[in-house]
Amino acid sequence: MRWHHDAVTHARQHQIRVVAHRGASEDAPEHTLAAYRKAVEDGADALECDVRLTADGHLVCVHDRRVNRTSNGRGAVSALELAELAALDFSSRKTRDSWKNRSEEPDWEVRPEDPEDTSVLTLERLLELVADAGRRVELAIETKHPTRWAGQVEDRLLLLLKRFGLDAPATAEDSPVRVMSFSARSLHRVRAASPTLPTVYLMQFVSPRLRDGRLPAGVRIAGPSIRIVRSHPAYMERLKRAGHQVHVWTVNEPEDVDLCVELGVDAIITNRPRAVLRQLGR
Repeated sequence: MRWHHDAVTHARQHQIRVVAHRGASEDAPEHTLAAYRKAVEDGADALECDVRLTADGHLVCVHDRRVNRTSNGRGAVSALELAELAALDFSSRKTRDSWKNRSEEPDWEVRPEDPEDTSVLTLERLLELVADAGRRVELAIETKHPTRWAGQVEDRLLLLLKRFGLDAPATAEDSPVRVMSFSARSLHRVRAASPTLPTVYLMQFVSPRLRDGRLPAGVRIAGPSIRIVRSHPAYMERLKRAGHQVHVWTVNEPEDVDLCVELGVDAIITNRPRAVLRQLGR
């Protein structure tokens, strides 16, 4: 689908931020340093990552509760120590989520040669990458729940952000970091400890009590799935009327990008940052 001229004009007037979902995860294995380096090179405005706590208290960027799908190992992240995770290869298996509708698995465009590029990625290392990017690159950090470590995840996250001077921005607008979760309790913990750190409430469906555009207390950014956006476009209007930003996940198809532009969303979270930036005329 090709854009109408007025859609392109609108997108430029209202610059939608392009967020690399698990890095440039169409071009390199998800959550690897290679995928995030590629996203920065491609010009992504922000990087998205999921964080889990290891058995010895390190935050690592892994989506699933277990490492079986994305590495050559087995077991729950929360039961493994960082050294055990570091021994695994996180490029050895193709990420089926992104490619389940394709006839063939991907021939990765990025073929990392540095072992660090395909090892387990710590959040600390990703923060270093962002700090060294040479331009503002935002970071959207998703806390995964439920987990045996419960509130320790947020405690460790805020301690790590404090080390980088990112835990207490002057205002939410100043912050290059935002915390996302499907768990309202997780976001409440973050808000209680750091009131100016922006939070995003992720949604797979819209609960009846929030259909009027409300979000959990203190949260100012809605994170609906693209399925919600397709099925309930009027809900985007209600969110906007309530004064909230809208960050939509996971937007990979050109027609869905068009829809997000038409509805005036604030951020598109995508596995294909380079293609989306190109479609937005950037």
